Amino acid sequence: MLQRGSTIGILGGGQLGRMMAVSAAQLGYRCIAYAPEGDNVVNQVCDDLFVNKWNETAALAAFAAQCDVVTWEFENVPVATATAMPEGRIFPHPRALETAQDRLAEKRFVEGLGGRPAAYARVDSRSDLEAAVDRLGAPGILKTRRDGYDGKGQWRIGSDRDAQGLHLPDVPLIYEGFVEFEAEFSIILVRGQDGEIRFWDSARNTHEGGVLAASTLPAGDIIEAQVDEARELARQVADALKYVGVLTLEFFATYEGPIFNEMAPRVHNSGHWSIEGAVTSQFENHIRAVAGLPLGDTATVAKAVTMTNIIGADITASQDHLAAPDTHLHDYGKAKVREGRKMGHVTRLER
Repeated sequence: MLQRGSTIGILGGGQLGRMMAVSAAQLGYRCIAYAPEGDNVVNQVCDDLFVNKWNETAALAAFAAQCDVVTWEFENVPVATATAMPEGRIFPHPRALETAQDRLAEKRFVEGLGGRPAAYARVDSRSDLEAAVDRLGAPGILKTRRDGYDGKGQWRIGSDRDAQGLHLPDVPLIYEGFVEFEAEFSIILVRGQDGEIRFWDSARNTHEGGVLAASTLPAGDIIEAQVDEARELARQVADALKYVGVLTLEFFATYEGPIFNEMAPRVHNSGHWSIEGAVTSQFENHIRAVAGLPLGDTATVAKAVTMTNIIGADITASQDHLAAPDTHLHDYGKAKVREGRKMGHVTRLER
């Protein structure tokens, strides 16, 4: 168990790290962060920030020397960076990053546990893409196997002609067949160092332009009917990885049951509602897990909850939300406003 006053290191400088650090401070810990140069909003709530490239060995060693335990807030932290941290003092284990960073490896891993991803095909060349479209049909989605998030690194293929006319990037790709789904939802769990697992209620996720727009509870009948099956897969994933911390799996709810979409080995945007909407937030429970503390109750505390992302220039009018009752604003403090960029979120509770 990590003693009060200890230092938790965070790899990454974004809003997820910022919210982790706030929870850590409430539990009596200090935080320092490590991230490349950028708009690192975690710095606003951390005791120190190392601004270095991911592969700077000396800087990583100096950072690790100041940390009693290390975690990450961003799934694209290089595996080599994570493995540079002392063995037994980084949670989750870097094997979770290694699994989740390659969409092909991730799908094969989940299939091995009995999960059902969307039909997929490996694409390393134009002929591979043409064969994939021929076998799986169109429409479909062509994705980079690495580094994509919030709709980046993805191309919708509506027909054979789209595939033929697309300029393929020189990176490994994967083609996914189209899934007819009724809704999207996440399974968010926390697993402690002793293997205990707790789940939050699953929200219905709504996306716009590949970016999460809102998460709402209750999620509706079709999702609630599929949560148990999806949770069982998530439990197997967490146990197989010997995971410690918060883990997220995203699913499509279909009339044939839940279809696995992707996993995120970290706290997740679709769990932000838990800050005000659950007894213990995803951020606090992540800190509890990596610090070896008892896990907190994940029960929902309101009849209904809606979390809405604040995107781009909408942040300029974000304080207007506070006129509504039981509404909570989280401004991430980002200096640069860009179209499509997550600038904050607002959560509204109905008691």
